[in-house]
Amino acid sequence: MLKLATRKISLLSGAWGLTEDQLEFQALALDFAEKEFAPHACNWDKTGHFPIDKLRKAGELGFGGIYTRDEYGGTGLGKLEATLILEALSRGCMSTASYISIHNMCCGLLDSFGSETQRQKWQEKICKFELLTSYCLTEAGSGSDAGAMLTNAKHEGCSYVINGSKSFISGGEASDLYFVMLKTQPKQVSCFIVEKGTPGLSFGKKEDKLGWRTQPTQMVNFDNVVVSKENLLGEIGEGMKIAMKGLEGGRLTIAACALGGAWLALEKASIYMNERSQFGTKLKDFQHLRFRMADCLAKLTEVRMLTRNVAKLVDSGINEKNMFTAIAKMRSTDVCYEIADECLQMFGGYGLLRDYGMERLLRELRVLKIIEGTNEIMRHTLAKNLFSHNH
Repeated sequence: MLKLATRKISLLSGAWGLTEDQLEFQALALDFAEKEFAPHACNWDKTGHFPIDKLRKAGELGFGGIYTRDEYGGTGLGKLEATLILEALSRGCMSTASYISIHNMCCGLLDSFGSETQRQKWQEKICKFELLTSYCLTEAGSGSDAGAMLTNAKHEGCSYVINGSKSFISGGEASDLYFVMLKTQPKQVSCFIVEKGTPGLSFGKKEDKLGWRTQPTQMVNFDNVVVSKENLLGEIGEGMKIAMKGLEGGRLTIAACALGGAWLALEKASIYMNERSQFGTKLKDFQHLRFRMADCLAKLTEVRMLTRNVAKLVDSGINEKNMFTAIAKMRSTDVCYEIADECLQMFGGYGLLRDYGMERLLRELRVLKIIEGTNEIMRHTLAKNLFSHNH
């Protein structure tokens, strides 16, 4: 039986209910985020810098393959530990941590569906961020409606020829491997891994985004891109299964990234309210403001508990994982955005200034309500489950 840590902790820190090992993983990620991400996050956001050097340092700690098996270079942890690590990293830079979340999705897919040859060729380098990855599902005309995708691959001899485009791809031209969901028949979706430098692979302009500015987002184009059948991930026709498997982990870790942003927002607000006075009284001593912050702490604790419990369910192998991860992603990103908005209000006009970091948290959190499936699609998934059993 796992022994839980018993020392006194802050409710805000999220260190409650964890084992000593889990606390160590959390502390390692927090220390890394504070030293390697936080001092640079504001400037990265302003300039759109993609900190590949910092990703490689994160890879040295095992953060490139958190839930990838250790025999292939991964850390071999569960989804629960992944949520703890991503939440902690997001305190330093939510945008960069979110890319790490996506990269881990791809790494996990290779671990789950890859051939021995593919794993030997790519897995360890992905775990170390020596190879960067992109998850390519969304298209301009089929964001949430993945079944309407147009990107396709035609079988020609021992190869497949890919044509089409993918939109809003994190990593863009900086990535080395593209995990591409495409149609191999009109109603058949498969997944191919396309390597950087393959003839016919090109990219659109870097999108000028509201948030997630530290990672490039671009259209990825395939113009008669020829790939070997050895680049097929899994089996022909397993593309949607692979895509959903990736989103099981991705939606959880995006929920965790939201937790990290809300945690930092609430911490910043509590410090500011302890320093700022109005009418001769510190903000923290106005009861109505104290109660509003208490509500924020309660909300953060609720969605933390939800996200961690869902992670435990996923680790246990429960059926209908997509339902539970949809709830965690939807509730965490919605609630954490509300928390950051409330915390920004405590700063008044100062909350609008870049120097205080609050407006950046709000922008980053806004992206999370759309990425890895919009929250409307999460609700659609849940409603479908509800009414399919309502006879």
